[in-house]
Amino acid sequence: MLLSRLAFIFEVYYPLDLFMIDFQSDTLKNQIQTWLSEDVGTGDYSSLASIDSNAVANSVLILKDDGVVAGLQLAALVFSEIDASIEFDVLAEDGTYYSKGTILAKASGNAQSLLKGERLMLNLLQRLSGIATQTRVVVDLVKNTSVKLLDTRKTTPGLRILEKWAVTMGGGYNHRIGLYDMIMLKDNHIDSSGGITTAVNKTKKYLAENQLDLKIEVETRNLDEVNEALTVGVDRIMLDNFDPSLCVEAVKIIAGQCETEASGGITLSNIKEYAESGVTYISLGYLTHSVKALDISFKTKLKN
Repeated sequence: MLLSRLAFIFEVYYPLDLFMIDFQSDTLKNQIQTWLSEDVGTGDYSSLASIDSNAVANSVLILKDDGVVAGLQLAALVFSEIDASIEFDVLAEDGTYYSKGTILAKASGNAQSLLKGERLMLNLLQRLSGIATQTRVVVDLVKNTSVKLLDTRKTTPGLRILEKWAVTMGGGYNHRIGLYDMIMLKDNHIDSSGGITTAVNKTKKYLAENQLDLKIEVETRNLDEVNEALTVGVDRIMLDNFDPSLCVEAVKIIAGQCETEASGGITLSNIKEYAESGVTYISLGYLTHSVKALDISFKTKLKN
């Protein structure tokens, strides 16, 4: 599985301060083969029919938008999985902002192999770069505050690790990776268990019985629930759909007794107000679930 802890090297903190992907892991290589199988099927007949099997070509990867690039190592891996003889020369750096027209990489090798990998490579690179770019835009809006921006679990199935990595390339931080590395008691958990106090106490008992060391976050919907969460004791309180002024009140009540996280209803036009409220974190689903892919092209010509 793509999410296997053995496949990727990462350490989880809150927020995530270190997130490294092993781009040579067998699991990632196997996933690329699965993606290629989806696209190529029984054969890339367009290339097989129109291009000589021994034709050699040169390709150029060109940025068509201004933005932060993320996924160049992954792009190189896609081609190496198709044809080990392809030379893929990376000329840019992941996590860096570049202007439209920048040449990100050059490739040369068998023309059929280059065209076979073109779409998969671009789909991954464009999406991850779009996430990194969107994250950088938001990070820049709050750069003069102490708040840290978090992503969420609103990711593309099968791409979560890569998408969360792209958030860090844009200067953001990661929330929990999945359901297994942090407790988050949301409204449905609370309402289904009989309230915040019951939910938290049962959770603490469960963690102790199962020898699990996980932080506990509780979603709150009003100041009464904030006070209840403080009384029972948690690591982080989420202020769900609080307006900025109510976040200020909640932060005063919490007074540093635990971490705070604002979430819900936060847009580019009001995020600075939330950041200035004093919350520790702001979590944003739109960092990953509704980004615009960065425009990148891959131009290939026969080698003279």
